[in-house]
Amino acid sequence: MKIKLLITGGTIDKSYNMHNGELHFVDSHIPAMLAEARCLADIELDTLMLKDSLDMQDSDRLQILTRCQQTEQNKIIITHGTDTMVQTARFLDGLLTNKTIVLTGAMIPYVFKKSDSLFNLGSAVTAVQCLPAGVFISMNGRLFKANNVVKNRAEGLFEILSI
Repeated sequence: MKIKLLITGGTIDKSYNMHNGELHFVDSHIPAMLAEARCLADIELDTLMLKDSLDMQDSDRLQILTRCQQTEQNKIIITHGTDTMVQTARFLDGLLTNKTIVLTGAMIPYVFKKSDSLFNLGSAVTAVQCLPAGVFISMNGRLFKANNVVKNRAEGLFEILSI
């Protein structure tokens, strides 16, 4: 089973600029993360963009949708910034009925100690292989349907929207 992994940016892929103390994008950390995790899943990487999700617009979501529709794989992971991950998941939900889409990201960049990035990526790799068709978010050991999740900004975590 081949998995397509679409890289769109977000905190998971940010690097630290030691000259000004800012976080920025240089290149994706996903290949290094998969190697570090000794991931044996058959994954094909595709970098669409390296954006902070606060800068993501509907045109970017349309690009993600189009790539999901065009790819032959029906198991797709999308790395994404957490600030607008729910918005992108809801945008895709219902438009990709024959594919399993799992969005994931990180609250702390991969390059920092105690990052949740490696755990989240590993969880998404497993989840995409087990879930039925639909759009999901995988964060911090939990799975959420796209239409039933909210980011709790005060707590820095994702929660079920309704019971």
